[in-house]
Amino acid sequence: MTMPEYLHVHKERKDSIMANVIISPSKYVQGPGELANVAEYAVKLGKKPFVLISEGGRKRVGGIIEDSFKDTGCELTFETFNGECSKKEIDRLVAIVKEKSCDLVIGVGGGKIFDTAKAVAYYTETPVIICPTIAATDAPCSALTVVYTDDGVFEEYLWLPANPNVVLVDTDIIAKAPARLLVSGMGDALATYFEAKACQISNATSCAGGNVTVAAMTLAKACYDTLIEEGVKAKLAVEQDVCTPAVEKIIEANTLLSGIGFESGGLAGAHAIHNGLTCIKECHHLYHGEKVAFGTLTQLVLENADEDLLDEVISFCMEVGLPTTFADLGIENPDKDVLMEAATLAAAPTDTLGNEPMEITPEKVYAAMVGADALGRYYKGLE
Repeated sequence: MTMPEYLHVHKERKDSIMANVIISPSKYVQGPGELANVAEYAVKLGKKPFVLISEGGRKRVGGIIEDSFKDTGCELTFETFNGECSKKEIDRLVAIVKEKSCDLVIGVGGGKIFDTAKAVAYYTETPVIICPTIAATDAPCSALTVVYTDDGVFEEYLWLPANPNVVLVDTDIIAKAPARLLVSGMGDALATYFEAKACQISNATSCAGGNVTVAAMTLAKACYDTLIEEGVKAKLAVEQDVCTPAVEKIIEANTLLSGIGFESGGLAGAHAIHNGLTCIKECHHLYHGEKVAFGTLTQLVLENADEDLLDEVISFCMEVGLPTTFADLGIENPDKDVLMEAATLAAAPTDTLGNEPMEITPEKVYAAMVGADALGRYYKGLE
């Protein structure tokens, strides 16, 4: 399988006027019990759905999906996800879809399943429906697949020509998932506004292929405001396995507001630093959004954000349980050479740190990472 070239978004700045662009899924549906209605949307797109799901997900919600397709005449094919969105796994699944003559891909689960399902749908030229069972990332809505090696190290971005046909969010199921997953989604969403703002200032091309629209910036800011206002309440609610209005709002922020906000606003420092952290073995146990949260704090240090904003962001992270120090990331004894390796990977010309409105070097990224850790320790009373 040959991946399309990485879109060098930070190389696409233009002195001339560029069009403002916003992209989104064709349909977004959110509410309690919505997974039971998946067939209603699927039958309009295909008759032989390929359902990509984890083994645990099949046990939890497979019956709901099967019941939904009863009496539809559709031929379901379930396939267990191998755990990593890698070229090898995408190739394996593409071969099965072609062998079974499936005409629709449905991804059920979390971020890596979504990204894999979107890539498989792209290479097999089929529609795709995304059904989150967790709200741990903003991956459901995007026209993007993040490709990793089989060992979980970031490899490249695969930019897709279209967003998912349908994103179907069952809030009852998400509210029953571990609270850490919802909090991880908040970590991913935390970056959205700050990265979009950096791209706006530097006039960088967004993931949508143009300049940021007023609508995208408004959604990105609404995403951040919702996290600050509703995040703690939502975390406490899901710890009790209940879905309150705060949980509904955070699910929408994590999924839709952040999804459109990051894609049509742009990526910058936070996600590049996340990508750098993937080369550190001690960080492999962390969820995507947990690493992005520390990346966001590092981006703000790199930008020399004002003290009030840093206070708000760090306080939020501490309240909901997102990492603010190397120790929180699992790095108990920070090694300069290892951190420089991560900083160098983050600052690679094929990543998005170049969308920041200042000159970037690995040394500056390393300093910002160390500075972010120092701030986190200060707020924890460890300094």
